[in-house]
Amino acid sequence: MKYPSTLPTAHQQLLTDIIHVFSGDKRVNAIGASGSFASNQMDQYSDLDLVIAIEPSFTDEVMAERFKLVNAVPGYIEGFTGEHVGEPRLIIALYELPQSNPSLVHVDFKFVSLADAAQRVDNTQVIWERSSSLSDIYASTEYAYPQPDCQWIEDRFWIWVHYGAGKIGRGEYFEALEFLSFLRTVVLSPLALQQAGLTPSGVRTIEKRLPAFAAELKQTVAAADRDSLIPAFKACIALYIRLRAKTTARVNSRAQQLAISYFNNELKA
Repeated sequence: MKYPSTLPTAHQQLLTDIIHVFSGDKRVNAIGASGSFASNQMDQYSDLDLVIAIEPSFTDEVMAERFKLVNAVPGYIEGFTGEHVGEPRLIIALYELPQSNPSLVHVDFKFVSLADAAQRVDNTQVIWERSSSLSDIYASTEYAYPQPDCQWIEDRFWIWVHYGAGKIGRGEYFEALEFLSFLRTVVLSPLALQQAGLTPSGVRTIEKRLPAFAAELKQTVAAADRDSLIPAFKACIALYIRLRAKTTARVNSRAQQLAISYFNNELKA
C-alpha cells in the first residue's frame, strides 16, 4: 500500500503499530482508511479514520473484545464508543507519540463485519488485508456520501423557525445559539456544498471550500443576546430561501408566511 503524500510522519508511525497489532489477530480480515487519508488531504491535525473488517463468524466475539485490540497499540491513552454520533461500532481513541509532532493523534476505529464493509461514504483505501476480500468488495461496489434531502428540509424548516423564535422570545439565548449552529450544519452548509458539486459534510472546511458562502454564513453567527440573535436568524431564513430556489422542493408558502410573520411579530423584528 502506497501511503498518501500528505500523511504526517507521526500518523504513519502510529499506523504501522496499529497494523502490527491488528494483523496479529486472525479474526481481523482487513483494515481500510477513509476520510482525509483516502483523499490525500491530511495535516498534523488530522484523525486516522480506520475501518476494521472482521471475519463474519467472529463479529460478535471481536466486538466484545475490541478494546483489548485498541489498547494493545503502543501509546494508547483513552477511548470510548461512538453512540453519541449514532455509531456504536466505533471506538474513538487517543494515542501519545512523545517524540513526534504531533505528540497526540486521534484515531477512529470502525469495526464492521466484512459482509457490511461495502457501505461507505468515501473511497476508502485498503491499507492491509489477509486476503483480497475487502479489495474485491470495494472494487465491486460504489461509495456514496449522504446528500441533503431538500424536501425533508422544507417540510421542517418553518417549524424550526417558529421554534427558534420561541427560544429567543423566552430568553433562552444559549438554546437559540445551539439551534443556529444546527441550521448551519444540517441545512445551510450541506445545501450550499451540494449545489457547488462538493461533498455536503456540514460546515467542515467550508471556509476553504466555499469562502464566499462562508463569509455570508458569518451573518448567522450571534452572541447570546436578543439583539444579536434576531438578525442572525433573519439571515439564516434569507440564506435558506435563496438556496431553496435552486432545489426541486415543493414550497409550503402558507407555513413560510405564517412562520415569518410570527417571528417578526413576536420579536418585533
